[in-house]
Amino acid sequence: MITIVDYGVGNVQALANIYKRLDVPCALARTRAELTEARQLILPGVGAFDWAMARLQASGMREALDDLVQAQGRPILGICVGMQMMARGSAEGQLPGLGWFNAQVYRLTSQQATSRTYLPHMGWNDVEPVRSDGLLRDLGDQARFYFLHSYYFAAKDPADVLATTQYGERFACAVQRGNVFGTQFHPEKSHGWGIQLLKNFAELANVSN
Repeated sequence: MITIVDYGVGNVQALANIYKRLDVPCALARTRAELTEARQLILPGVGAFDWAMARLQASGMREALDDLVQAQGRPILGICVGMQMMARGSAEGQLPGLGWFNAQVYRLTSQQATSRTYLPHMGWNDVEPVRSDGLLRDLGDQARFYFLHSYYFAAKDPADVLATTQYGERFACAVQRGNVFGTQFHPEKSHGWGIQLLKNFAELANVSN
């Protein structure tokens, strides 16, 4: 069972619809009790970092997620701000993040920007895998995904980076640390490539630190 954390932030129904088409059991969780049966989790996110963190805390699910992910090792996929929340903190706000990665979130700079690289980074962009297995299996050499963000995830350990993209500067757009995965892009808005990535996540087994 894949459980999508529904704390009022993110495209939860779009994700649920994709898994329905893939015939993968999927449920939404809005309370701590509804997380009990989760074997894999998705943490979506849109909007500002502090707003999303406050909504997650108010939902009563944050402590349960810490237990499921950190203590029990359940696989989880963070999407967009959901991925950024897995860092220690963000330049966008003041609240601490979940701290599942040794990482910080920073604003994209305009030092290398051209007339075509303005903020937010919105639309389709190429993704360059560091590895082509696991979450990124069978995406092919021309994978493109849909982005919508102005801040990026900076992992302290290069081994945590699964893929990068270029927009004014090069940054991590997919990460993994053990059972914890994240994508800066939106797979639920990325057509066939996104569907394949979500299918890959559903098929992940025995991931470990």
